[in-house]
Amino acid sequence: MPTTKVMAEYVWMDGRTPTAKLRSKTKVIDGPIGQLSDIPLWGFDGSSTEQAEGHFSDCLLQPVYFLPDPVRGLPHILVMSEVLNPDGTPHPSNTRTVLRKVTEQYAVAEPLAGIEQEYTLYYQDRPVGWPERGFPHPQGRYYCGVGADEVYGRVLVEDHMKACLAAGIALSGVNAEVMPGQWEFQVGALPPLELADQLWLSRWLIYRLGENHQFHVKLDPKPMPGDWNGAGGHTNFSTKAMREAGGLQAIEAACQKLGQFHKQHIAIYGADNDKRLTGKHETCGIREFRFGVSDRGASIRIPAATAKQQRGYLEDRRPAANLDPYQILTALLETICGSGFDPAKYGWQPQVVI
Repeated sequence: MPTTKVMAEYVWMDGRTPTAKLRSKTKVIDGPIGQLSDIPLWGFDGSSTEQAEGHFSDCLLQPVYFLPDPVRGLPHILVMSEVLNPDGTPHPSNTRTVLRKVTEQYAVAEPLAGIEQEYTLYYQDRPVGWPERGFPHPQGRYYCGVGADEVYGRVLVEDHMKACLAAGIALSGVNAEVMPGQWEFQVGALPPLELADQLWLSRWLIYRLGENHQFHVKLDPKPMPGDWNGAGGHTNFSTKAMREAGGLQAIEAACQKLGQFHKQHIAIYGADNDKRLTGKHETCGIREFRFGVSDRGASIRIPAATAKQQRGYLEDRRPAANLDPYQILTALLETICGSGFDPAKYGWQPQVVI
């Protein structure tokens, strides 16, 4: 009887700075695949991904998480991979290994998180729906809009939503955003490490499906200058103590701690985030920190329902659309559940300095 052949798409983050990009390649392996140990370690040329020098270019891909591939269909799979050095140690660009250790350290807090991923769809050199010359109507009519004169690129958005659900990604919603050609999808709530893996794979899917429509996706925090909204990666976070009766007190205490480490968080909350966090367009100024109930102009928003029920979650509105979820969730865990966060501890270079 012939062996089942499985196309495994290995997905990883490259070594570009200040913002890593996704890479992927396909390995045909013998199936069926039932667990991670069925997926082999694989190598790649790190000199072509800014992760090695040409004279010693081998890097390794360690499978760490996999889902069904909704593009190729079953039995094929998407494989999130950590990058290792040739000796098997984590590569400096491997931010996942840091979050993995931090989630183990603070597992007793039972954290859950969700990320609202905003992005801008482009066709050729401009956002989808924008005229070749000049500007579209001012923003205001596009948010959660309907109709060909207000919403652009929905065909890709729908394909992406269906693909994420088919893959088992915990997609919880999509909507058109304030700027024309701008959209958002939400993933979670999930334990932090699984959330970060799923966000990277959902990003890979929208990039890949965009090829079918000649659209490309940008996570630029301020895609268009002027009176247009930027693009964020609002991160919702809670611990068991926050979700239980009287949890609002734990939420407010977490907000106070986040304020103490604001600069350290901003340092790794996304390159060019200073262009987005101006105090306008539903943001708080990058050098200011404040939190409030139902305040979308605050650094941290406490949802109205959370305040009413006296328990729930907080929304960190500071992360940019180009966030690395492994870094963001490490920062939140270490600050809220531990004694504070310092990106230098992991050799993480600042993307923005305030």
